[in-house]
Amino acid sequence: PAIRRRVRELVGERTARRHDAEFLQFILSHGEHFDLEEGIWRFTRTTYPEINVEAFQAQLDEWSDRVRSQLPVGYGPGVALDTLNDVLFEQLRFRGNEDDFFDPANSYLNRVMDRRMGIPISLSAVYLMVARRVGMPVVGIGMPSHFLCRYQTAVAEVYVDPFHRGRFLTRLDCRKRLLESAIGYDERHLAPLSSRRTLQRMIANLHLIHKERRQREESERLQRYLIALSR
Repeated sequence: PAIRRRVRELVGERTARRHDAEFLQFILSHGEHFDLEEGIWRFTRTTYPEINVEAFQAQLDEWSDRVRSQLPVGYGPGVALDTLNDVLFEQLRFRGNEDDFFDPANSYLNRVMDRRMGIPISLSAVYLMVARRVGMPVVGIGMPSHFLCRYQTAVAEVYVDPFHRGRFLTRLDCRKRLLESAIGYDERHLAPLSSRRTLQRMIANLHLIHKERRQREESERLQRYLIALSR
């Protein structure tokens, strides 16, 4: 048993190194805009090399089909968002992990989907992936300290907070939040974030956690990714 465990460890380490190299190659060969979902799964595999990505993608497909099947003909923005929120936060019970916000598992998509909880940016990633499969015009908004999503059409603009079970916000609500914080308001804080900057922010959150915990090896690994993403 001890030899089998050691062999599995060595195989896992070798696979992780391969995914590490592939992820670095991916981010170095792309600009600001790429398939965010692909980038997130490639990053996830650097820590969980044996996960079945196709199975998780099939799960996202199933959740999207559930949303689609519950949408009435000729639905508007309000109905679309209410339906998406009902599936994710009522039926599937996704929620923000307020009890253990700095748990690294909150930042890995496979763990977020398995546990149905995470932090603002990882829950927003799930929201975006499901919304895009359904064809909803949803983008990620990199508001400082609290990532959001935005549903945007020519006649509607709704900000969504997946960490708080899909709470709807207006631009004025977001502005008030920023003005009340030490950050202050800047119009750029409510602009859509590119795939590259979204992934960079996800990894930066993890890097800070491991750095504060003095987990040097993991911190240095994540730092390499941040340097590559900053180019």
